[in-house]
Amino acid sequence: MKRLAGIDCGTNSIRLLIAEPVGGRLRDIHREMRIVRLGEGVDATGRFAPEAIERTRAALDDYAELLVAHGVSRVRMVATSATRDAANRDVFFDMTAQVLGRAVPGAVAEVITGQDEAELSFRGAVGELDSADGPFVVVDLGGGSTEVVLGDPDHGVSASFSANIGCVRLTERCLHSDPPTADEVAAARAVARELLDEAVQAVPVQHARTWVGVAGTMTTLSALAHGLTEYDSAAIHLSRVGFADLTEVCDRLIGMSRAERAALGPMHPGRVDVIGGGALVVQELARVLGQRAGIAELVVSEHDILDGIVLSIA
Repeated sequence: MKRLAGIDCGTNSIRLLIAEPVGGRLRDIHREMRIVRLGEGVDATGRFAPEAIERTRAALDDYAELLVAHGVSRVRMVATSATRDAANRDVFFDMTAQVLGRAVPGAVAEVITGQDEAELSFRGAVGELDSADGPFVVVDLGGGSTEVVLGDPDHGVSASFSANIGCVRLTERCLHSDPPTADEVAAARAVARELLDEAVQAVPVQHARTWVGVAGTMTTLSALAHGLTEYDSAAIHLSRVGFADLTEVCDRLIGMSRAERAALGPMHPGRVDVIGGGALVVQELARVLGQRAGIAELVVSEHDILDGIVLSIA
């Protein structure tokens, strides 16, 4: 059976999925994530920092070895928000072509549009959900952007929007103190609200019946809301969090110091400094979806754009 791989290189993390396609679904062979913060400073400078490129190269070197070890025949690597914004992205693409080409000849990375990112996220997120619970609004909250997608498994995506806000971008722009001050939180909330209002004007979320959240902020919030003492993917996948619990967890994270966040069992060290920004975005999303669609809970999926990437080449 052929083995395929997808690599998702975002603003905060780089992730790998090696899988075998079986009956239109994927059987995982290997899945992992590294925090490399490729987009560090891009919001302010418009350029990748050399040290961010090197952190990403180190992770990609390891991924290339795994591609060879697992006999991957085809790989698709996509880059998202930070790469769309970086003026010196050619340096990044030269690096990725060199590293990937050693593992799978001819393999290169590509930058995808916000619309492409939204559609891949949707495909990966809803594959295991009951279509009777649709239409779904899928939200992929990343480091540099947040994709809001409406659709159903039978007919695909009906509307999408990529908001230029994410946990890294919002933190770098507004949340400078440790812990953030009330004024910083208010400023961040105003930025998130303005940009998400653009998203829900473009995407008729009032038609959605179910909210599905993907990516690291969402999964970490679910782990904390369910009182997990360590990160457990199986327990988190397709878990549900009511808005009262979601709001309480977000409030706690926003008000915590970095040291307090780091002490939380399910917290990945690479999310400690930015998850407060992510929590603010989630709170604003819950407010909007509650008001416009009458949704009262968040469904969290461990399957997301990474699965969509692999399915796109299956």
